[in-house]
Amino acid sequence: MIIWLPSYPKSGNTWLRFFIVSLLLGDKNNINFNHLATINQYPRKSQFEGIISNFLSLEEVAKNWQKSQIKINSNKKIRLLKTHNMLVRFKDSYFTDPSNTIGAIYIVRDPRNIITSLKNHFSFKDYEESKKFLFNETQVLTLSEIEKEKFKNKKDHPLPQIIGSWQNHFRSWRTMKNNFLLIKYESLCQKPKREFSKIAEFLEKILKIKFSKKQINNAINSSSFKKLEKMEQTLGFEEAAQNINGEKKKFFYLGPKNNWEKILDKKIADEISFKFESEMKELGYI
Repeated sequence: MIIWLPSYPKSGNTWLRFFIVSLLLGDKNNINFNHLATINQYPRKSQFEGIISNFLSLEEVAKNWQKSQIKINSNKKIRLLKTHNMLVRFKDSYFTDPSNTIGAIYIVRDPRNIITSLKNHFSFKDYEESKKFLFNETQVLTLSEIEKEKFKNKKDHPLPQIIGSWQNHFRSWRTMKNNFLLIKYESLCQKPKREFSKIAEFLEKILKIKFSKKQINNAINSSSFKKLEKMEQTLGFEEAAQNINGEKKKFFYLGPKNNWEKILDKKIADEISFKFESEMKELGYI
């Protein structure tokens, strides 16, 4: 069965994954980015091999979401998977169902701060272009030409994902009723001990294990943004995007320092607040 770690892009999913990996493996390992492979991303080519032939076709991928999840669950173990996909129906196919899924930890972030990270990650020319991405209700994540070249000789690579707009993405996963934990990125920044402890308690319930206070505190310390930033500077980070010259861009860009009030044009900030007013009020962002 799958515990999903879903999020809209640039919402703190890697930070969440690193904490969970540190919590599960930290007692016996000096955790680094290589351990993130413990929580694989979905969908990926390896998860659909033997099921589809055209790995760049959204239609083929979506049609076989649940077949691939049955394959993943064939060993009857609980596993965690990261995804940016909406909890959506595409034509006659649902992203997942209760026979494949046991729970989800959804991390959400103020879209006025996401837009800054989107601009850096996707090399958008300005915030208007980032805003169009954020507002696009039919947005699909696919491999860029640079990424196609990067993965050309590799056995595994990401597959197309339906992400929609920030609003629709949040709403889609919010419909999940059982074993659903909502975590705000801003709360992780402001009160990491309280919020990371919530995540640990949630995992204890599903995995039927018990974490000590020492394990939780060690995992919190291991996954601080400053430590992740320093680790990237020292070791690099495989998941970092590339610029047009094929050079890796900084993945841990601003983090908690990303303050839309100091960076974002008021007109764009107001447009985002108006577009997503209902959800942002629900989350306490406005």
